[in-house]
Amino acid sequence: MKKIVSLFLIILFIISCDNTTVKKETIKRKPNSFAIVIHGGAGGIKREYFTKEQQEAYTQKLHEALDAGYKVLENGGISLNAVEAAINVMENSPLFNAGKGAVYNSEGNQEMDAAIMDGKTLNAGAVAGVNHIKNPILAARIVMDSSKHVLLSGKGAEIMAKKYGIEMVDSSYFFTQKRLNQLRKIQGKEKTQLDHTAFLIKNELIDDHKFGTVGAVAIDKNGNIAAGTSTGGMTNKKFGRIGDVPLIGAGTYANNLTCGISATGTGEYFIRTVASHDVSSLIQYKNLSPKEALHTVLFKKIGELGGEGGMILIDKNGDVYWDFNSTGMFRGYKKSTGESKVAMFEQTN
Repeated sequence: MKKIVSLFLIILFIISCDNTTVKKETIKRKPNSFAIVIHGGAGGIKREYFTKEQQEAYTQKLHEALDAGYKVLENGGISLNAVEAAINVMENSPLFNAGKGAVYNSEGNQEMDAAIMDGKTLNAGAVAGVNHIKNPILAARIVMDSSKHVLLSGKGAEIMAKKYGIEMVDSSYFFTQKRLNQLRKIQGKEKTQLDHTAFLIKNELIDDHKFGTVGAVAIDKNGNIAAGTSTGGMTNKKFGRIGDVPLIGAGTYANNLTCGISATGTGEYFIRTVASHDVSSLIQYKNLSPKEALHTVLFKKIGELGGEGGMILIDKNGDVYWDFNSTGMFRGYKKSTGESKVAMFEQTN
């Protein structure tokens, strides 16, 4: 009888502990709290590569993007709209490799990709290989909201965007002398290099100093997470090349059960490791912390394959994380608690 009583007490204790754990977890995110985190690319971003004026320009633009997304959340808007607002700011700036600042492919044209995902419904939309859509992230949202598809490419994506009133521009809108100079420099040196592929990879890091893909992740007052990413890809990429950004689970992913993620870097490696979804899965099924999951994927998977880049993350509790295996990443966050930060270079947390 004593053994039965003891066993019963042990079972009650275990159940009590389990209930306590659940309660702690469900109340961790304060009601009506919200947050947004952004990135503007990762890579060989070192202090010596930037003048004081350039650092100030990037810092100002990152703050502007954060404020645009934060304002949506503060006014009760949904996380999807906040992500769009933040990314729009960076797409409209020549500082980043997205929209206005998109790099040139090997044919001397821009081919842009973008994706957005809703963590509540797991609905997602993406466009790839577009070159007349001013803000590709808006077109990705149209694909998500107004079609039964997830990914549209090229002419089909542009026809749909135009149908729904997304602003279209002539390809000359995307011209920047800096990006053209980068293409010419790489192509000029390629001609004298025996191993073209190895040289291109090396030169992409040296000449461009960064991967300027932009992204944002937000959690709104209702606790819903959204993630979005936009990019011009790699300088001198082959015509028709598509990277990780529009491939859901590779460069972009959101799930209210775990987190939202946006990635930047050498896209082929993020595709091969299904990087963003892998981070989410490590949190959900292996009970890793977001910090541990990011580090595992970036350093032990992507890094060991030879890939480079970074990722930003907001978890279901509204906590912000980022990590990168490169020398720097343009990044920042802003929370309803009043806490905010913008950084460019080496890891600071």
